[in-house]
Amino acid sequence: MIPTLPQASTILASLGQAAFVWDIATDTIGWSDHVSAVFPDVPPTALVSGAEFSKLIEPVRSIRSEALGHSPPAQGSDGVPYRIEYGVRTSTSAPVLWIEETGRWFAGADGKPARVQGIVRVNNELHARDEQLVKLSRHDPLTGELNRTHLVAALAEAIEETTRFRSSCAFMLIGIDHLARINDAFGFDVADAVISEVARRIRARLRAGDVLGRFSGNKFGLILRNCTVDDINVAAERFLAGVRDDVVPTKSGPVSVTASIGAVSVPRYARSADEAINRAHETLDAAKRRRAGSFSLWRPNVERDAQRRVNIRVTDEIVTALNERRIVMAFEPVVEAHSRRASFYECLIRMEQDDGQVLLAPDIVPVAEKLGLIRLVDHRVLELVVAELAASPNVQLSLNISPDTTMDPDWWASIESLMRAHPGVAERLIVEITETVAIQDIDDLRGFVTRLKNFGSRIAIDDFGAGYTSFRNLRKLGVDIVKIDGAFVQNVARSADDRAFVQTLIDLARRLQIKTVAEWVQDEESAVMLRDWGCDYIQGRLIGLASSQRPWDSRGEAVLPAAC
Repeated sequence: MIPTLPQASTILASLGQAAFVWDIATDTIGWSDHVSAVFPDVPPTALVSGAEFSKLIEPVRSIRSEALGHSPPAQGSDGVPYRIEYGVRTSTSAPVLWIEETGRWFAGADGKPARVQGIVRVNNELHARDEQLVKLSRHDPLTGELNRTHLVAALAEAIEETTRFRSSCAFMLIGIDHLARINDAFGFDVADAVISEVARRIRARLRAGDVLGRFSGNKFGLILRNCTVDDINVAAERFLAGVRDDVVPTKSGPVSVTASIGAVSVPRYARSADEAINRAHETLDAAKRRRAGSFSLWRPNVERDAQRRVNIRVTDEIVTALNERRIVMAFEPVVEAHSRRASFYECLIRMEQDDGQVLLAPDIVPVAEKLGLIRLVDHRVLELVVAELAASPNVQLSLNISPDTTMDPDWWASIESLMRAHPGVAERLIVEITETVAIQDIDDLRGFVTRLKNFGSRIAIDDFGAGYTSFRNLRKLGVDIVKIDGAFVQNVARSADDRAFVQTLIDLARRLQIKTVAEWVQDEESAVMLRDWGCDYIQGRLIGLASSQRPWDSRGEAVLPAAC
């Protein structure tokens, strides 16, 4: 026996749907039974005509009529399909009911819509999901504030607006200080709680019309509209106090937090979003360097701008010199303190310029490090030093490497390849590392030292005494040579403090069986004093300064200046 099917209107109602027929000429709408199940709070009088029903629709009341007008013209008797979405609200306090309407319209004799039939259904869940996706595409999921993409777009719009109306605004970058320490001490979940709370505190102190967004992991961007320079200073202190005055409660206990701020006045000192962001970044970095929890406002600086022009020029010169093989070596002898025989030569970088002048290492290395070019320079220096060692079998050379090079996998690949190509070179190579590197990453540096020593090379710590490396770390690293910083050596014959310091370093190094080199030896009196204290090698003006001429003969034996 075939069961009796319920009426179509009952099925539609159970699915949250209702069918309708809309007569355009009379503007009357006929609905299927149980339409009240779809529109429970809508009075029947509001459903009898298109005009009455449109009064409940938002955001655009005319959306139904416009959908028919924008549809392609009817081609036959099957009608023209359409689909629209809109909200229905019965009162200002009532929630919006989101509706999806699907149907077809049929043309009259004039070819225009005369009759519409279709189905409406409630799609609140689908609309909520769409709204959530839109929100996620615009907002940071952790804080709920604008994400970086939309923050930058809002900044560009604000700059355009201030330019057009000759007003002013400010862009701020607020950076949470030492967030990495919180990550390490408590975990990322606690750090996330701190970020969320800082965002809430900043949000609570904004004015109407101001814009807040999360710029990056520990940074927030603020657009402060109608904001003068005086207003910027007041606002910055308000935000800084809001972050620092109360500890942040977390599941791991209260956490004390500070923030630093960099700001720029727009459009006075920034005509584009990129320029505003760069200058806010610059001042934020300056604030952090000065003191955590401080504020810095961008202002023009003639010296800074001139230095940047120099940086751009030097960058081009270094890259060109690398490409044209104008990066060359100078060799400074390091001699045994007793015999004054050359033990090895320190390779120092030089850059030949187009006008014939030569730039020395102090002119090149700091700029190359600052501009991110030191990696390329160090690769070239390695090639030159290995080539010299391969060409002179009896010579020992040392080269200086920058801190970043110790962790550069490409440098390792290069040295491994060169050592395999030139057997016997590694044993005559000394790699000098500045003391500051040893302080920062002692465990990583120990791996670097071990790999080099496995090649057969020796390791020297350069400028020892200028930083804070302990002799315990020297023993842990297993270095072969300590080069005593020349600032303590150059006046050793005239300074009792320098004598006590250098003599102590030499004595401790001897106890650890580490060789010592005294740099910047200026006179014979100092050289004799260092020799008597047990210093192994000396280097400096007394012995001979660096020269681009190879200070050894064809057999690799030293040819030192007569002063030696």
